[in-house]
Amino acid sequence: MDSAQQAGGGPPVDWDALPGPLRLRLAELAACSLGEMRASDVPAQLRPVVRFAPAKRAKLGQPALIAALRDSGVFRTAVVDWCGNHRPEALALDNTDPVAVAAAAVLLGSPIAPHYVELIAFRAEQGQLRSERDSATARVERLTADVERLRGELTEAKHAAERVGDENSSEADRLRKRLREQGVRLKEAKDAAEHARGELEKIRAEHEAEIEEVAAERDRERTRAQEERRRAERASSEVEVARQSAREARQGDEVRLALLLETLEGAVGGLRRELGASGSGPRPADVVQRVRAHSGATGEVPDVAALDRLLALPAVHLIVDGYNVTKTGYPELPLSDQRDRLAHQLAALSARTGAEVTVVFDGADVLAVPTAGPRGVRVLFSEPGVQADDVIRDLVSAEPKGRQVVVATSDRAVVTSVRRRGAYAVSSAMLLARLNRV
Repeated sequence: MDSAQQAGGGPPVDWDALPGPLRLRLAELAACSLGEMRASDVPAQLRPVVRFAPAKRAKLGQPALIAALRDSGVFRTAVVDWCGNHRPEALALDNTDPVAVAAAAVLLGSPIAPHYVELIAFRAEQGQLRSERDSATARVERLTADVERLRGELTEAKHAAERVGDENSSEADRLRKRLREQGVRLKEAKDAAEHARGELEKIRAEHEAEIEEVAAERDRERTRAQEERRRAERASSEVEVARQSAREARQGDEVRLALLLETLEGAVGGLRRELGASGSGPRPADVVQRVRAHSGATGEVPDVAALDRLLALPAVHLIVDGYNVTKTGYPELPLSDQRDRLAHQLAALSARTGAEVTVVFDGADVLAVPTAGPRGVRVLFSEPGVQADDVIRDLVSAEPKGRQVVVATSDRAVVTSVRRRGAYAVSSAMLLARLNRV
């Protein structure tokens, strides 16, 4: 789906058919954000526009700005971020100005955007029709004034002809001729006035019919949108019920599995006692202890070689504090580019080592959460109000006892808490050094 399509499932916005006032509004917001935008967020076609004077960017670079908003999701997200930081009223959907609401809806990908675009186009067309009506009215007034003037001239000519009378027949003939000419001009002016009145009535009738048709279509669209919203709410509630049922079923399975494992452990322990087995053979935890040079308990991984040995263990799980790593390695990139780069590097590491990899990002400032990550990498975003650090602690706690878990972060509080839960900790810089070797 193109980035201009609506996140709520509504019809797409036709960027090429945006009304003039809405195009100007979007261009002004994009032009204002260019001055404070990082060079990496500016599309190539807008680099000449950046060199314009700030007061002239929206007017001279409007086509390029609109094309960049249409084609570049990164640029559009940067404009939205700038508006949220400097002009939050520009993103308000409850504004009394329809043009401002339409611009905010288009930038945010709201499902109401097509309806407001249609409303702005309708108002622009209505203004044009009103201008044509006013022009026709002015023309009728001018023709009426000409008719009155001609009537006055005709009256004067009649009076002059009556005064001259028999005194000068040649002058009377001239005046009669002029009178006939004035009569012809008067008739032509009357015909033109009648024609103008007919055109005015026709324009008025067409205008009223178009208003009624657009109003009816708007009502139908509103009814369809309300029905779609109700269906979406019902579907959302059904999905939530299904998720709750799945969670309950999973919890029941986990309880049964735990009971089964306890039974198996008891049976194995009894079998060892009967056979006289000491149980001192190598275990996965023992392997990890031999890898570490100075400690037999979980702690921080001292070097890249030790990290490689941990990742080579069977069924090892690598959990990555996403932004802690990306802001250590490449903080100059936009957040979306940081996430993509780290996810693809981790996918290459997972493919080479066979380790299970999970990367966790704070989800508070993410407008559109990706539905899937690269193959071999589980990408998670925390719920609003929940920190990624808490999600990492929950992931470590959810692992069964005895499984090797490695957490990549430089946050000391997270390091301390996951080490208490039996996980190994590796710094963000060390993980980046390992990723750069893949």
